[in-house]
Amino acid sequence: MLVKRIGIDLGTANVLVFVPKKGIIINEPSVVAISNDQKILAVGEEAKLMVGKTPHSITAYRPLRDGVIADYVVTEAMIRYFINKVSGGVRLFRPEIMVSVPAGVTSTEKRAVIDATKQAGAKEAYIIPEPVAAAIGAGIPIDSPAGNMIIDIGGGTTEVAIISLGGIVASNSVRVGGNKIDQSIADYIRKKYGLAIGDRTAEEIKIEIGSAIHEKKNQEMEIRGRDMIAGLPKTVSVSSHEITEAMRDELDKIILAVRVVLEQTPPELASDVIDRGMVMTGGGSLLRNIGKLLTQATGIPCIVADDAKLCVAKGTGIALEHLEDYKRSFLSK
Repeated sequence: MLVKRIGIDLGTANVLVFVPKKGIIINEPSVVAISNDQKILAVGEEAKLMVGKTPHSITAYRPLRDGVIADYVVTEAMIRYFINKVSGGVRLFRPEIMVSVPAGVTSTEKRAVIDATKQAGAKEAYIIPEPVAAAIGAGIPIDSPAGNMIIDIGGGTTEVAIISLGGIVASNSVRVGGNKIDQSIADYIRKKYGLAIGDRTAEEIKIEIGSAIHEKKNQEMEIRGRDMIAGLPKTVSVSSHEITEAMRDELDKIILAVRVVLEQTPPELASDVIDRGMVMTGGGSLLRNIGKLLTQATGIPCIVADDAKLCVAKGTGIALEHLEDYKRSFLSK
């Protein structure tokens, strides 16, 4: 496949790859399995299956933490793997690549993303702020002179921004996302039941019975893990009300981030936000009742975008299709 341009949503939890005219063609976990002698053994879906199950000679982990590169060499290898997968292993020339990054990253972190992408085989690397990409992917007309509020809850970060005339007017980025929420569930179960569970189990609990606010019906779920005292496998039953409590502190940080941005918003744009509501994207926005929680906290209606998980990748791809226009307005190269 002859690919000249590629859009990458380099997320803490998943990497999504968008190719113009073809759409999202890769959606895999951002996990890499490496051996002790630093050989890459598996990437993506295959590597995620190994998490928590590897022998001492293999490590399976995420090279991105809180939306930024934690391990440069492994991230570069991961990007190269996805570029090769898109081009079918045959590369006649180097593609132009656009990568989305959290709005709150430093210039050093931006440079790390650009350098890793170029080292992995890009002819040119561009970066686009995640809230802008999410807004484009959600179908928000960002070029209009009106305030649009976007809340993108990813695996590692939550990005909140007011966008008007194609740029970010006010924004806040907190390093809280799906992974920290999963961790809060695992910590709660360890403290209350003395049961150690893995990241995947914590995520399953969140998806099955997690809710941002208490629901009338209290659901139960059986979970298996390792007894911290006896060291043997053990099964316990947890309720949805307990999980709501376990997630509270992390959800409060997201509410605070939203409030900070609303406080920074100019009055004219604030009235637009009240009329239009807040738009949520990212995998974290699929947590049950999180929109209701934010509406209760702010008094502003909250809408979850269609294909919320894919918005950033779609927006990155659309920006790439109109590269010349976006270069002029807000792209940093």
